[in-house]
Amino acid sequence: MTLRILVVGAGISGLSIARALRLAGFRPDVVEELPATMLPGAGIYLPGNASRALRQLGLDAPLRPLGDLIFRQVFLDARGRALFEMDVAGLWAGVGESRALARADLQQVLLTGVGGEVRYDTSVKELEIFDGTAKVEFGDGSVAEYDLVIGADGRRSTIRAKAGLGGPAVPTGQIVYRSVVRGGPPLSDWTALLGRRSSFVAMPMGGRRLYCYIDETAPDTPNPDDPRAHLRNIFGSFGGPVPAILKAMESVSVARTDEVVLESWSRGPVLLVGDAAHATAPTLAQGAAMSFEDAVVLGEELKRSAGDVAHALRAYELRRRPRCGAVRDRTRERDRTRDVPPALRDPMLRRRGLRIFAEHYRPLVPPV
Repeated sequence: MTLRILVVGAGISGLSIARALRLAGFRPDVVEELPATMLPGAGIYLPGNASRALRQLGLDAPLRPLGDLIFRQVFLDARGRALFEMDVAGLWAGVGESRALARADLQQVLLTGVGGEVRYDTSVKELEIFDGTAKVEFGDGSVAEYDLVIGADGRRSTIRAKAGLGGPAVPTGQIVYRSVVRGGPPLSDWTALLGRRSSFVAMPMGGRRLYCYIDETAPDTPNPDDPRAHLRNIFGSFGGPVPAILKAMESVSVARTDEVVLESWSRGPVLLVGDAAHATAPTLAQGAAMSFEDAVVLGEELKRSAGDVAHALRAYELRRRPRCGAVRDRTRERDRTRDVPPALRDPMLRRRGLRIFAEHYRPLVPPV
């Protein structure tokens, strides 16, 4: 079965798709506009359904020595007092382990799983869609025709724009700060402290390092010039492990979160996957998991369709839309819960937090 397939983007989504396609018997071209030296920073948390999808992609074994397993999620108020705890191992029992690790380590596992070359420093300059094929002109002037072009190029997807599938991502109003902290306090659990329209999450990621994910709702505020000073100002009064983490923190990356909601993920032989199709705020840590699941399902449908790309893309979207839509809805619900004033939210979470938050993940426990 010979299909000419192009994967645009060599991040988590693109490399996962390329891996799934190879397992299904295809040999896609993979291009990435960034240089090979541009490694992802910070860390990443992979819930149990992400691990299951990686297992289906045959990438669970190289992941096992990396990072740290997460067995509990502990939720605290801003002063460090208990709200509730979630048994993560129990929630994902029979599905997969939950793990925090360096993004660069995950990227390397995905790269080795592709087994083919990635053409770095290669952008898509033009995209023309014909009946059943797509003509692509690359930044270096070369031109090729494909039976399937897969846009795995993230929230700010150029393929989404060139294929006429949607406009820019819509900001959620959140600012996210990420940091890997060495020499911080010992921490054995994924730990979140909830403030007023803000949260401070830290988790062990192996090698005596902590991965910190911190956010605040600030739609009309520019990104701070000095993120470390800003975090000390916003979270300096927090209790629990936060003071020691802030003291040890050296570098911080800053990003705005946004959403992508589209009426269709495909046009002719062009398909969007991962964040290019269905990005959400990272609150549920499902971005990578949804990309891995996208890859598993697309590989299955292309193999099942015996080369009928149009049929495969329809079947793929029918299978993936309900699940990705549920993640988006529950992400919004979680964010609304966090934005309730602490005087009302914290007593409610002490009573019902475990049930509410566990319900956010239950639809993801069954296989795709």
